[in-house]
Amino acid sequence: MADDIMGNILGTLFEWIAKASPQEIKDAQLNQALSGEQRNAYEALRLIFEGYGLGSLAPKILEYVQQGYGSDTITMLLQRTDEYKRRFAANEARKQAGLPVIPPNEYLATEQAYRQIMRNAGLPSGFYDTPEDFNRFLAVDVSPTELKTRVDLAVQATEFADPSLTKALRAQGVDTGAITAWFLDEKKAIPLITKQMNAAQIGAAALRNSLEMDPTRSMEWAKQGVTSDQAKQGYGQIAGFLPEATKLGSIYGDFYDQETAEAEIFGQSGVAGEKRKKLASQERAAFGGAVGGAKAGLAGVGGQR
Repeated sequence: MADDIMGNILGTLFEWIAKASPQEIKDAQLNQALSGEQRNAYEALRLIFEGYGLGSLAPKILEYVQQGYGSDTITMLLQRTDEYKRRFAANEARKQAGLPVIPPNEYLATEQAYRQIMRNAGLPSGFYDTPEDFNRFLAVDVSPTELKTRVDLAVQATEFADPSLTKALRAQGVDTGAITAWFLDEKKAIPLITKQMNAAQIGAAALRNSLEMDPTRSMEWAKQGVTSDQAKQGYGQIAGFLPEATKLGSIYGDFYDQETAEAEIFGQSGVAGEKRKKLASQERAAFGGAVGGAKAGLAGVGGQR
C-alpha cells in the first residue's frame, strides 16, 4: 500500500516535471532554497535587473541573497560585474571625461527618448536603435533635445537633397527614412544601404545628363565596381554621342541605344564599341559618296557649259 502511494506521488511529480516550464521548475527550486523574505528580495532585484536587460545576472542575485547580503549591497556588487558595465558602457566613458554617472532609470529613459526620436523620423530598422548605438550620445552628454535638432536637420537635408540622387535612391528601394539616416550619419548608414547608394549614384549620373535611369542596370554596374566618378564621366561621354549613334543605328538598321552605350563605356564591350565605329564609318562612306556624286554632277554641269 505504501509502495503504491509512493509510486503515485513519484508519478505525479515526474508528470509535473515533464510539463512544467523552466521558470516553474526554477521557482520551485527557489522556494526550497530561500525563505520568504529572501524570495521577496530576490524577485524584486531580479525584476529590476531584467528591466535593465540584465536577466543573465539572476544567478548572481540568487547567490548574493543566499549569502545574506541586503538589497543595497547586492545592487552595488552587481554594478561591478562585466555584464552591468557593458550594459551601461557610456557611464565608464563619462567617468573618464569627468561627467556624472547617469542612474540606470534615467539612462534607460534617455535611450527610450533617443529611440522614439529616430522612430518618429522614420529611420530604418537597425539604425540607432540598440543600447550600443546610443552609447556615444550618452557618453558625451547629448540630450534628447539636441539629438532631435540633429535629426531634424538631417530630415531637412533630405528634403533639399539633389533631386537626381533622391529619385535614383527611391528607384533602388531606399525610402526617405534611409536617406535621412545617410545625412544623419553616413558611416552608420553605409552598411544598411551601401549597394543601393552606389547604384543610386550611378543612376543619378544618368539623370543629370538627361539620360534614362534603369535601376537594374545601375545595380549591375555598381556590382561590377563602377564608381560614382566613373559614372559621372561615362554618362557625360554617352550624352555626347548617343543621339547621333541612335540616329545612325535607325538609318543603317543596326540598333544602338543607351544600354548599348553603357555596355561600351562601363562594360568595356568591344562589340558595342565596334558597332558604333561601324555606324560612323557607314555614315562617312555614305556622306563621302554623296559628296563625290555631287561633285561629279557639278563637274558634268560645268562641262555642258
